[in-house]
Amino acid sequence: MTATLSVNLNAIAMLRNRRDLPWPNVISLGRIALAAGASGLTVHPRPDQRHIRFSDLPAIRALIDDEFPQAEFNIEGYPTAEFLDLIAENEPEQVTLVPDDPAQSTSDHGWDLQRDAEFLQPIIERLKRQAVRVSLFVDPNSEAPFAAKALGADRIELYTGPYGGAYDDLRREHDELTKLEVAGSAAAEAEIGVNAGHDLTVANLPALVKKVPNLLEVSIGHGLTADALVHGMSGAVKRFIDALKD
Repeated sequence: MTATLSVNLNAIAMLRNRRDLPWPNVISLGRIALAAGASGLTVHPRPDQRHIRFSDLPAIRALIDDEFPQAEFNIEGYPTAEFLDLIAENEPEQVTLVPDDPAQSTSDHGWDLQRDAEFLQPIIERLKRQAVRVSLFVDPNSEAPFAAKALGADRIELYTGPYGGAYDDLRREHDELTKLEVAGSAAAEAEIGVNAGHDLTVANLPALVKKVPNLLEVSIGHGLTADALVHGMSGAVKRFIDALKD
């Protein structure tokens, strides 16, 4: 089964937020991405709203409901009370819980599921009562899938930042890919779904898909947005979907 593509809109929103102007238009570009074949849209509403704004969420929800009902809305972030209220209000199909500090520029590590289990378990239970699929952002290792499964999560999202960051070092890229392969195999054994995200590109996706054949979804923002500057949003989405098929 080919993994699906969820387009992360945060980089587009960050560019918009450089000016007090409504462009680039997050909703219009989300519409183009979905029309080009993306299976869903992802956002990460941080407390300072420096990327996606809280006010963007109802409009994205409406876009999917009204025009692309087969698509999914994935909201990721650290589960503060404010974040959980946003989830309840906007009813995403999937929530990806990420251990971000508000000061972080972007996600750069996964949960420590042994240390954070007591904190996460009631949050996961609350989200599952809302009929939301729950994914936990984790570093690639053989223990995380089993720990996430024990907490009641439906999926893990493998943090692929180190893999993407090794684009100019073949040995390090191989080592990072091996870690992802090990984690994917462990997820299959644990019977938990696998997503992946961070610094994925058209160039590095095919090798990831080959090594993690049980991959269900990738969430891509920065690399896809950069690609869209050259190929347009529709062209970039199609290129990434083709890369997933490879």
